[in-house]
Amino acid sequence: MSTVKKLVEESHKIAREKGWWQGERNDAELIALMHSELSEALEAMRNHAKTEEVAEELADCCIRIFDYCGARGIDLQDAIKKKI
Repeated sequence: MSTVKKLVEESHKIAREKGWWQGERNDAELIALMHSELSEALEAMRNHAKTEEVAEELADCCIRIFDYCGARGIDLQDAIKKKI
């Protein structure tokens, strides 16, 4: 199994364990939450934050994307391969 698939599975598993997926989730809200993590990364950059702080916000966005793909059955690995 690839690293991307493992990250998707693990991110979604943890989110479910933490109760994030109890009940229906609105796709628009979930996409907005991904965007909010990118906005936090941008804000950190504007505030001349350390690279590690920016990386943390970017990681948060990736985790949200991985979780979303796991929940919705999206093959992110395949999509990335097709785009590269």
